[in-house]
Amino acid sequence: MDWGFVFSAVNLLALIAWIALIALPRHPALLAGVLYAGVGLLCLIYAVGLIGVLGGVFEAGEGGADFTTIAGVRSIFASDAGVTIGWTHYLAFDLFVGLWIARDADAKFFSRWVQAPILLATFMAGPLGLLIWLAIREPRARSKGRIR
Repeated sequence: MDWGFVFSAVNLLALIAWIALIALPRHPALLAGVLYAGVGLLCLIYAVGLIGVLGGVFEAGEGGADFTTIAGVRSIFASDAGVTIGWTHYLAFDLFVGLWIARDADAKFFSRWVQAPILLATFMAGPLGLLIWLAIREPRARSKGRIR
C-alpha cells in the first residue's frame, strides 16, 4: 500500500472539511457533509488501517502492534502505516471536535469572527482549541441558565 498517498489524501480531506467549516455558511447540508464525508470517511480509513495492522495485513513495525508499552507504540509509529493511521485518528477527532465547537458556538450566538481563531487552534492543536472554547463558552452557557 502507498502510505504516502493515503497520508496526503487524509490531509487533503481534513483540510477541505476544515475550510468548509470555518469559511462557508453553515447550512445543514454543509454540516452533514463535514460530519459524514469528513469525519465519517476519516473514521472509516482509520478503522480499516487499524484492523489491517492488528490483523497483520499491514506492516506495523518490528514486533507487530503492541499498545501496552511505550516501546510497542514507538514501534508502530516507526512505520509509515502506523504514522498514517495515527495521524488519521488525530484528524478525525479534531474535526469532530471542531464541528461540535462550531455547532455549539452557533447555538450560543458567538460570531464567526470569534469562532474562527478557536477553530483554527482546534485544527492545529486539537485539545488546545477545545480548552479555549470551553473557557470562552462557560460564561455564556451559565448566563443562559443551562449548559448543553
